[in-house]
Amino acid sequence: MIQRSYTYRLYPSNAQSVVLTEMLGAFCDLYNAALPQRIEAYRRQHKTLGYFDQSSELKAVRAVDERLAGFSYSAAQQVLRRLDKAFAAFFRRLKTKAKAGFPRFQAKHRFDSAAFRVGDGLTIRKSKRLGITGVPGEIKVKWHRDLPASAKLGAAVLSRSAGKWFVCFQVTVPDGDVQQRDGASVGIDVGLSSLIATSDGETVATPPWTTHAAKKQRRLQRALARCKRGSKRRLKAKQRLARHSAHTANQRRDVLHKLSRSLVERYAVIALEDLDVDRLARSMLAKAVHNAAWGQLRRFLAYKAASAGTRVEAVDPRGTSQTCPACGAGVAKTLAERTHTCPCGCVMDRDVAAATVILQRAQAMGPGTGLRSSSQRVAA
Repeated sequence: MIQRSYTYRLYPSNAQSVVLTEMLGAFCDLYNAALPQRIEAYRRQHKTLGYFDQSSELKAVRAVDERLAGFSYSAAQQVLRRLDKAFAAFFRRLKTKAKAGFPRFQAKHRFDSAAFRVGDGLTIRKSKRLGITGVPGEIKVKWHRDLPASAKLGAAVLSRSAGKWFVCFQVTVPDGDVQQRDGASVGIDVGLSSLIATSDGETVATPPWTTHAAKKQRRLQRALARCKRGSKRRLKAKQRLARHSAHTANQRRDVLHKLSRSLVERYAVIALEDLDVDRLARSMLAKAVHNAAWGQLRRFLAYKAASAGTRVEAVDPRGTSQTCPACGAGVAKTLAERTHTCPCGCVMDRDVAAATVILQRAQAMGPGTGLRSSSQRVAA
């Protein structure tokens, strides 16, 4: 079985938006009440509370909190599960000696999502609108594409982003008999000046999303800083900044979706570098790395390839730009050198040469031997 996510835009009325905001506020209060309960239980009695300990008290809490009682019981349970996952992740990071990050209290303006079970708290009505427990009427949905007919709907996540509302359905679809395609193979080298370079000699320049958005973003940030905290003008300035950032992210996502679809349709085997993007994003090139969004491109390629019969292989990235694709000899180059020149007579673009080396390594490894397999849980 394959799990995918389908996200749709919601268009609630003004009254419905107010109630949805109140619902997220109630769930935020529940989260912030459950967190100190765990802290105090351990501090006073050295007792570690879990999800089942706190969920057993949820009915009593709803009996005295009329606001929380008006919304879905199962959605309130998911809030407690969310806190339980936060503690589980905290203890896991402690064991691996990573930066722990103890679970902290949530601000209402940042508590932007709530999880539901489809059919329990959130239903798809015959009118193709959403019904949510505690929210009056039915909420309009923009069904830009249909859900798979054979899919099994599991959870649904209601979210708020830049003043807009969305619902994300987690869908389980049966494994189809997708046959591995026969066709051309390609190696892809990702970069900063060129978003990708292929072993076929094609290069795609990185659109300057961040550069174009930076001037307006600075102006919006200065306007936000001048506003008095807690004022309505500050709230409006904050919403304008959020909309601008969301617009930049949507532009980036649109280009990467189209690029990944084009690659999957043209090639049967795609070889990539197995880069540690998180570590690169902490270097002096962090802004450029985030702008290029290599990790997002790889995720898009992975899930599109899984349903198209295309194989994606990840190879060791060490030395790909310092190796000659013709003779295999090492050719040292600085970042400023953009042309690969080897004593054997091979002269080509540096990124294209690296892409060719990546393809050669994938062919030498054989199918299914990538360093890391992609998760089957993907966003569509």
